[in-house]
Amino acid sequence: MKSVMTTTISAADAAGRFPSSSDLESVQGNIQRAAARLEAAEKLASNHEAVVKEGGDACFAKYSYLKNPGEAGDSQEKVNKCYRDVDHYMRLVNYSLVVGGTGPLDEWAIAGAREVYRTLNLPSASYVAAFAFTRDRLCVPRDMSAQAGGEYVAALDYIVNALT
Repeated sequence: MKSVMTTTISAADAAGRFPSSSDLESVQGNIQRAAARLEAAEKLASNHEAVVKEGGDACFAKYSYLKNPGEAGDSQEKVNKCYRDVDHYMRLVNYSLVVGGTGPLDEWAIAGAREVYRTLNLPSASYVAAFAFTRDRLCVPRDMSAQAGGEYVAALDYIVNALT
């Protein structure tokens, strides 16, 4: 799984060298932010059901036409699948926070997501709306510390940018 540490080591190994000073500074910065990332991961894990529900609700509030006949959410089964997908992405955000890199999102979510959504006639903008709402809803210090919030927002920004 890709993280700052594995990327740094892989790049140095591919070049047949030891990690440089700047490589090690990058790893050190990642380690220094670990406590904030783990706090964000813990807060997300302890409240994930509400986060997923609010994100999914925001998606359908912004794109209410999705519940029209012939659209991506025209049955309860399809609506449930949307919430399931939001839950899946939020678990991957959690995993990314734990490992300190975007590997879980890159490997299990983003690669090919646009093509899948296009093939299944699922608008990626609706997922973007769910993640943007979730990101924008964060309240520091009510939900988590400022440092943890920064890590959480960065992970959600990564998804939003990848699906846009």
